[in-house]
Parts: sequence; C-alpha cells; structure tokens
Amino acid sequence: MYKHLKSLILIIPTLTIGIWEYVRHAFLLPYISMDLGNWLAPLLVYLVTMTLLRKLFALMEQLQEQLQQERAAKAALEEREKVASELHDGIAQSLFLLSVRVDRMEQSHAAPMGELYQSLRKTVHEVNDYVRQAINGLRYPVVPQAQPWMESIQHLIADFRKDTGIAVHLEWELSEERMTVKEKVELYATLREALINVFKHAAAANVWIQGKDAHGPGDGWRCTVADDGQGFVSDPLSKKNGYGLKIIQDRATKMGWTFALGRENGHTVLTINKSDDAAFEHKGVIRAEGR
Repeated sequence: MYKHLKSLILIIPTLTIGIWEYVRHAFLLPYISMDLGNWLAPLLVYLVTMTLLRKLFALMEQLQEQLQQERAAKAALEEREKVASELHDGIAQSLFLLSVRVDRMEQSHAAPMGELYQSLRKTVHEVNDYVRQAINGLRYPVVPQAQPWMESIQHLIADFRKDTGIAVHLEWELSEERMTVKEKVELYATLREALINVFKHAAAANVWIQGKDAHGPGDGWRCTVADDGQGFVSDPLSKKNGYGLKIIQDRATKMGWTFALGRENGHTVLTINKSDDAAFEHKGVIRAEGR
C-alpha cells in the first residue's frame, strides 16, 4: 500500500495536466483563451494537490508512523526475548537443578532436618516459580492471543524429561482462548509443581498430562496429571513437608478452581477443574487414597 501511495502521488499531477490539456484543446478551445487556459492549469493542479494529494500524504505519514511503532515493538520484543533466554539458560535451570538436589538430599535422610531445611526447600521452589513467571512475562507480549503459551508448556516438559529422565506424555486439547493471561501463568506453575511432586515422591516412570475443554454446564476446562508411581500411604496434605501439593491447592482455591487427588486404575491422578458454574458439586474436594 505504501508503494501504491507513492506512485499515486507522483502520477496524479501529471495525469491531471494531461487530462486538462486534452479537454481544453478538444472541447474548450472556442470558449477559453490560451492565456486563461495557461492560468487555469496550475490552479487546477493546486486544487488537486490541496484536496486529494493532502489526503494521500496524510495516509502515507500514518503508515510510516505505524511502521515505526511496529519496528520499535519488534526491537523491544527481541530484547525481552534475549533477557528471557539469559534467565532461562542461567538462573531458571540452576534453580531447578538446585531444587532437584534439595529433594534428593531430603530423600537421602531418613530423619527430619528441621525447620531450617524446610524453609530452604520452600524458598527454592518459590523463587524458581517466580523466575519462570518472569521469563514468561518477558518472552511473550501481554496480549493473550499473541502468546505462544503451548511453547512454554513444551519447554517445561522438555526440561523435566532432561533433568529427571521421567517420560512425559502430553495430550492437550485445551483452547487458549478460554483462558486469561493470569490463568495461563497459574496453570503453568501448577503443572510445574505437579511434575516436581511426581519426581520427589512417586518414583514413577511415566507421567500423563491432559488438558481438555469442558462441554456442558459452565463450559470451563479440565487439566489432569497422572503418574504410574507408588501412590500415597496417607493424606499427602497432612505431611509437615507437603509444600508442593499445598501450593497447588492454595493456587487452585485462589483462582476459583477445583482440586482433586486420588488413585484411578493404578495411577495417581491430580485434577484441576475450572467451571463457570458456581454450584459445581465437587468444589474443594480432595481425595487421597493408596499412596
């Protein structure tokens, strides 16, 4: 469109003079003298310039301004992507490795290590959570439709496979349009915490992650994380060090989601439900069986 505007601005004055001279000599010569015709020619070009060409110039200036804004936004996004990559390659991976080592240290000690260790463990997980959210905020625009949110889920799964060796099977049909930016961030953090909990406690070889749209009352969505691990021997939320599941439970409560945990067909299944139906009958229910 920019090239077309430039072509029109160059062609219109020449075309105007050409049409005027043809009409004057072919039809108006008996009525208009040569001197008057010579005076009317620049006047006609001036009128065309002040009416049509001014609008074309304004439109071209508007396009140039939009182009500059897009270039500035692209440069800002490239810089944010660079910062996000540096955070991901440095701080985020180091924090995740540190959290894994802390968890292994916990597993290698039969006796409790006291409140200092528990505080350290909780802090590491929280900082890791904050850094991941900061990376998402830097890497992608704020507009929900422009966020490649599934890429962040894929990166999370790839990092988890690489760091733990546990196979993760993803079945994701959840429409991003149904979720706000806040919901995407919180669900991402929930999935990360659920995966870490599987690695710490389940001794599982496989994890299945599923996200689906709900069809029916409320038209919300459902996300499940299932593993083939050993299960719980008691209510995991009753443990003093059950920070991971408590964080997931608190996050679900804060977001108005429902949270359920139980055993199904030999698998431990964690379910997060979001429904617009306030009367959803299982809201706030937690089931713990077997593990």
